[in-house]
Amino acid sequence: MRDNVADLKTSGVFEQLLEYSLVQKGLEYLLEDADATLEEQIELTKIPAPVFMEDERGRVYKSKLELLGLSDIQTDRHGNVFGTRYGTGKGPRIFVCAHLDTVFPNGTDIIVRRENGKVYAPGISDDGRGLATVLTLVRAFNETNIQTSGDIIFGATVGEEGLGDLRGVKGLFEDRQDIDGFISIEPGHPERITYLGTGSHRFHITYKGSGGHSFGDFGIPSPIHALGRAISKIGDLQTPLEPKTTFNVGTITGGTSVNTIAEEASMMLDMRSNSAEELIRLEEQVMHILRKAAEEENNRWKSDKTSIDVTIKQVGDRPAGIQSPTSEIVETTIAAAASLGLNPVLSPAFSTDSNVPISLGIPAVTLGGGGSNSGGFHTLEEYFDPTDAHLGPQNIFLTILGLVGVKDVTAPLLSSK
Repeated sequence: MRDNVADLKTSGVFEQLLEYSLVQKGLEYLLEDADATLEEQIELTKIPAPVFMEDERGRVYKSKLELLGLSDIQTDRHGNVFGTRYGTGKGPRIFVCAHLDTVFPNGTDIIVRRENGKVYAPGISDDGRGLATVLTLVRAFNETNIQTSGDIIFGATVGEEGLGDLRGVKGLFEDRQDIDGFISIEPGHPERITYLGTGSHRFHITYKGSGGHSFGDFGIPSPIHALGRAISKIGDLQTPLEPKTTFNVGTITGGTSVNTIAEEASMMLDMRSNSAEELIRLEEQVMHILRKAAEEENNRWKSDKTSIDVTIKQVGDRPAGIQSPTSEIVETTIAAAASLGLNPVLSPAFSTDSNVPISLGIPAVTLGGGGSNSGGFHTLEEYFDPTDAHLGPQNIFLTILGLVGVKDVTAPLLSSK
């Protein structure tokens, strides 16, 4: 916390909120709505939504927002779906969302099964839980008719996963300059607060040459050998433990047969860091290695017939984001969780939709939508444990109220632009 005065002030806001009868009604409703929320989570999970193919799930989600009576409901030019619950106009405007897309490719058989109290299905937690949490939050606001000072935009983004490269939230902030705060909802326990964003740069690297017969054309440079040289050199790089900085060659492709000198060889490379500066430093080292590997392979054979070259294409750019643990939004989130009797924990940096606003200086956190011991993320055995799942929406409900303020009850804890 910034200091004891700020700590007491923030905690005092939640003491007032918890004494307000409509807030109590909202918390009770979120508990009562837990089973319906889980069923809606399953319903949404069954709708395929691979990255770049979120349209159908987006249409269903938009219809649900319409039934809930939000204002100005729209699907923007990027595919994000959202609507607004207006306040008095005397507070900040926040965006509360989950992401529509999943990591699973088109054609994945989405079978839902229940075992030992858990629900299994690809994407049931990430981010089926987040999507359902947004909707139960809107219902809680409708049920209580709490009048907030600030506006709340509820919705869902596209392109959060993989090569989606956060395209939805990037587009959102390209188009709008009226958002003062941002909450992203992901699977996980409500005690975990993500307030830092891990940046990543991703590249598709291709080495090309003439290719030939492994015996008859022996002596010409090989794209696969060049690729191997590059991977070996990348593997020997030293990166700092703090700020955590990593690299990984995730896939390699190339060649046609065991007795063919390949015409082409490629790899996908992921580099990450919690520091924008360290990420750039790592990228500079890697770029030198990639070109040096082609040069060394050509020099190795000194062939008059052919040489290989390298093409480097960036396919991902997720900005790193840092904000103070004593910022308004982090303090508010901590106090909200503590007021529910939870033990809030500031988590290490991750890559979520919040990366983008944090990198732009806009307060943002990623919060857990609830559930206990969920796991298997990004696998066909992904599961969600609904034990005490209501605590996720309750925590976010209180956090929202603390940030935007409640008319005649509490002032907003988040500043307006």
